[in-house]
Amino acid sequence: MPGRFFLTTPMTQVAEALGTPVGDLAEEPPRQNIQPGQEIVTLTADGLTRMRWGMIPVGRVNARGRPVMETIINARSETVFDKSAFEGVGRAVIPVDGWYEWTGEKRRKTAWRIAPTNGGLLLFAAITDCWQAPGGTSVHQIAAVTCEPNAEVRPIHHRMGVILEPEDVQTWLSGDEEEAKALTQPWPEGRLAIEEASDVDWSAA
Repeated sequence: MPGRFFLTTPMTQVAEALGTPVGDLAEEPPRQNIQPGQEIVTLTADGLTRMRWGMIPVGRVNARGRPVMETIINARSETVFDKSAFEGVGRAVIPVDGWYEWTGEKRRKTAWRIAPTNGGLLLFAAITDCWQAPGGTSVHQIAAVTCEPNAEVRPIHHRMGVILEPEDVQTWLSGDEEEAKALTQPWPEGRLAIEEASDVDWSAA
């Protein structure tokens, strides 16, 4: 569903692939272990920026009218357009080289690295909003959108992120709701490489 991302491609190349200026992100360091709660590079209709991965849904309520308390790092595509907890959110894209999942029991978990078979970026559909933190600070925040897994990911996790084709990015960012919903499908099979990620320092960003 993704639990962590990695992005080591130079940001100038990321910007070029997305057809947008790199702005002040040119010196963004390579990151092997992007964790929820950290800032992550994000593409919006206005270009590349940084956002906090994890939406604090202050003031949002669920279908029963009760406050949503947990921080949301992933949102289900089946309900993201309908739940009152997501009312008024915007759309964005998270460009990464891949993501990690885990299998197994606690303390014996195996980490798996998932990336495009032929290299390049994965473009994850996401939702975003702005949290007004105490003291008047505005925190732009983001959550990845998930869907049912394809056959490759299913043995590892029961959900996967919605991955967009490059030509569908603008539709996700600025298309109408029905057009965006139509993009929330599992990634086609045969395009992901999955390998054990035993070489990652999980304590480092």
